[in-house]
Amino acid sequence: MSVVTFNSFKLMPDWLLTAVRYLYTFLVYMLMPVILVRLWLRGRRNPAYRERLGERFGYLPDDVPQGCLWIHAVSVGESQATQPMVQWLMEAHPGMPVVMTTTTPTGGQRVTQLYGDRIRHLYFPYDSPAIMKRYFEALKPVAVIIMETEVWPNMLHYCRQNSVPVALANARLSEKSAQGYHKFSFITAAAFRCFDLVIAQAGADAQRLLDSGVRQEVMHVCGSIKFEVKVPQSVREQGELLRAALGADRPVWIAASTHENEEAVVLDAHRRVLERYPDALLIIVPRHPERFDTVAGLIESSGLSCVRRTGVHLPVTDVAVYLGDVMGELPIFYGAADVAFVGGSIAPIGGHNILEPAALGVVVVFGPHMQNFLEISRMMLEAGAALQTSEEQLAEVVLALLGDPVQREEIGQHGQEVVESNQGALECTRQAIEHLLEMRS
Repeated sequence: MSVVTFNSFKLMPDWLLTAVRYLYTFLVYMLMPVILVRLWLRGRRNPAYRERLGERFGYLPDDVPQGCLWIHAVSVGESQATQPMVQWLMEAHPGMPVVMTTTTPTGGQRVTQLYGDRIRHLYFPYDSPAIMKRYFEALKPVAVIIMETEVWPNMLHYCRQNSVPVALANARLSEKSAQGYHKFSFITAAAFRCFDLVIAQAGADAQRLLDSGVRQEVMHVCGSIKFEVKVPQSVREQGELLRAALGADRPVWIAASTHENEEAVVLDAHRRVLERYPDALLIIVPRHPERFDTVAGLIESSGLSCVRRTGVHLPVTDVAVYLGDVMGELPIFYGAADVAFVGGSIAPIGGHNILEPAALGVVVVFGPHMQNFLEISRMMLEAGAALQTSEEQLAEVVLALLGDPVQREEIGQHGQEVVESNQGALECTRQAIEHLLEMRS
């Protein structure tokens, strides 16, 4: 079946493109009650969603910095990925204020942990013309950088209307997401045209983005800045201290960034691990903090002994499960483990960042659903730097790794080599963004 792509729309007259955006805006307003109900429901689970609601509607505090660089990172993973880029930007342009928006409170918490008061965090606004107009009038941004894959037609329209250069950085587009954009290409193709710079992670991402509407002349392929992982010595030391407090001689594995239905799989696997290694410890770190209590209840109902990071004084060497119910300490938890299963990969989420544990030399295991990290996971598997497994085989894979320290050492070393050999995307990204910033004049 043929797919309608950007080429079908590049000759559309301006009046028709405007009409298409009006249609999109009409749909946004029609869906607003659903959006608000969803926000209210999220607020019941996580009260942080109810905070600073005005920002989501374009009513910003009076002290927001104007003439800023606006960076949008939807949640935790994207916020984390900004670190090497933002560090360079603040060093190269010390007088330019930076505002970073996120959609989720967890993303906002990560921004605060990473940057403190050096940059201003705000919540991303809903994509209606009136709301976006208020946002642009308040911030008066000199440039906009959107991380990974976020396409908002009205936001991009106001970038174009206000002559604000806009980039899509560390861009990726999975086959599934590309198919979704193609279904609505009569709306999204015009939005993709608005980007002044697109920095793709890989050639396959670049091609899918071009097919979705990005202009050829603005496309760059730089690799993923997620490879620019710098593990501070302090993190390594804290990981070693935590491992000593949890039991240096016992087998320890971690299930990180887990989602609903994955914890049950992991706990079942851990019960099988305990049959061979009765003193083994599982560290569970759920992806979303609003699920900490739910996961604690699930562990309790499983009959496994458990302590929570926030409710215990170390050392603790006699429990089966350690619940990492805090934000920002995942690298430390990785550093305390022998094997790292990275979640979002058994549940059909698309996976999460597997480079963080790899950079620490920890063996990486993930499930079948890695479409959001397809190229990275492929590289890791081909290098013998990770293992992919199924829900049914998770316990066997973990048991085999826990019982073979030589294999763990070899796989962990390959992981570090993959990370180090693929660094360099930051320099390519830096050059492209410098050109973008020159466009503001």
